[in-house]
Amino acid sequence: MSTDGSRRWWILGAMGAILGVILLDETVVGVALPTIQKDIGLSSLEAHWVVNIYLLVLAALAGAAGRLGDIVGTRALVVGGLLLFGLASFAAGFAQSGTALVVARAVQGVGAAAIFPLSLVLVSMSFDEADRGMALGIYGAIGTSFLALGPVVGGLLTDYLSWRWIFWINPPIVLVVACITWILWRDPPHRDESGFDWAGLLLLVGGLGLTVFGIMEGPERGWGRLDVLVPLILGIAMLILLVVTELRVKAPLIAMRLFSNGTFAASNMIVLLAQFVKIATFVFGAMYFQTVVGLSPLMSGVALLPAVVPPVLTAAFAGKAADLYGTRLPSLGGVLGTLIGLIFMAIGMQAGVNLFVYAGLLLSGTAISFLFVPPQRAVMMSVPMGMQGQAGGIVLSSQLLGGTFGMAICSTTYAMTGSFQSVFWVTAVFSAVILIYAYLALAQTDPARTETA
Repeated sequence: MSTDGSRRWWILGAMGAILGVILLDETVVGVALPTIQKDIGLSSLEAHWVVNIYLLVLAALAGAAGRLGDIVGTRALVVGGLLLFGLASFAAGFAQSGTALVVARAVQGVGAAAIFPLSLVLVSMSFDEADRGMALGIYGAIGTSFLALGPVVGGLLTDYLSWRWIFWINPPIVLVVACITWILWRDPPHRDESGFDWAGLLLLVGGLGLTVFGIMEGPERGWGRLDVLVPLILGIAMLILLVVTELRVKAPLIAMRLFSNGTFAASNMIVLLAQFVKIATFVFGAMYFQTVVGLSPLMSGVALLPAVVPPVLTAAFAGKAADLYGTRLPSLGGVLGTLIGLIFMAIGMQAGVNLFVYAGLLLSGTAISFLFVPPQRAVMMSVPMGMQGQAGGIVLSSQLLGGTFGMAICSTTYAMTGSFQSVFWVTAVFSAVILIYAYLALAQTDPARTETA
């Protein structure tokens, strides 16, 4: 589907803006987290749950939103998600306790789950295949422009107003985007009438929730305790059962058969890695600059700019490179660049040489767009039109799983070692594993280019 006239550009701008709000929410919370922790008396673990409950709910429901979009249409779901996200942002800003803030963040995650995957779908469906990589690159560039502002905006608001304003800036943007979407977007006539996989949703939400709970609570409570081991084992069992079930049902929540395509599977793993790296950088990098280097929230935001400014410049280029060369070359180059950047950061933190840390932030930030745009393009162009919503849900679920498990694993690593360099060494090792897998799994010739030739 290609929308008429200038409507597709308005939709592209609106979806890029809402992507930006979600990305902004990630970075501003990371910078403000130490201040929030002191202000309302959160423990270190509770503070990490403020970040991870949002990511966990978002990851668990994004695939369901993509599937519902295929069934009931995207316009109502996107607008409803936008309004819910805006209301939850207001509530988060007024929170007076850790419990209230965590609950508001969870509701934010529900709203964002409808927005995040379907914004990608709307952009993909608005442009023809020849221009889709360019459009996704612009979409990413708009979003990462907000992300680039996040650390500085978060630091300014926290230092000079209140951390509560990092949530209160969301609703005006959300309202404008909701109006644009409702007025301009028209769903295509196709509807998937095969039904909704409620059992799959239950297994996904339960499996992710219990597994992440076990990983994050283990260092605090003790790995041998039943209230850690039982949720962890049960969560893993539910995720295994999810895979088995989704391969057998007629209308699965997650079309596991798509992962038999090596490029589809590897592209999702690269996107997962990208979000893992972002969480390590923006949450634990901000904590490093504030607790070890001794910077204020504002100056820690400034210190992170080498990681957040380059994607604004490279996102569109990454999309064009994917249109010209396919998925393999840009994606592998991006993973390699990110890996080298993480090694620089880990060495710099270990040796106390911040010049190395800044160099690593710059290199990783320059490479990160190549972990998003080319793999997203490959995923969206490798499925039939009727599965665009589900494909969008899967790739963004992969991204959000990267954030959820990234936060859990990084939090656990930091709790067990007490060192920030360990967090970045673990992230670098994970990046190396994904690089090897992607090298072996990505097709030499982009399947999407072959199919549309």
